Amino acid sequence: MAEIHVTDRDGIRHVLQARAGGMLMEVLRDEGMGIEAICGGQCACATCHCFIDPEWFERLSARGKDEQELVSYLDCFDPSRSRLTCQIEVTEALDGLKLEVAPDE
Repeated sequence: MAEIHVTDRDGIRHVLQARAGGMLMEVLRDEGMGIEAICGGQCACATCHCFIDPEWFERLSARGKDEQELVSYLDCFDPSRSRLTCQIEVTEALDGLKLEVAPDE
């Protein structure tokens, strides 16, 4: 299990328990954090866009080409924090991860 600290779009902080093996997008969607995940995790819609806390951003694997291209077109793109949660696998190494759900586009 990994404990994930999430700030939703209303500024409310939540602590979620995430099982290793799935994608972060699924955890956020299933817990009602405002993640639509329209494409079902295929890196095609950006409705799972989040801002990763700077202390965690470099700990994650780098954005792939498709993810980089998709997030760079978003109005609220932040090169130092923007990630698509459908591209982040939940592992025990994410224990303590902090993120903020990006504004709806």
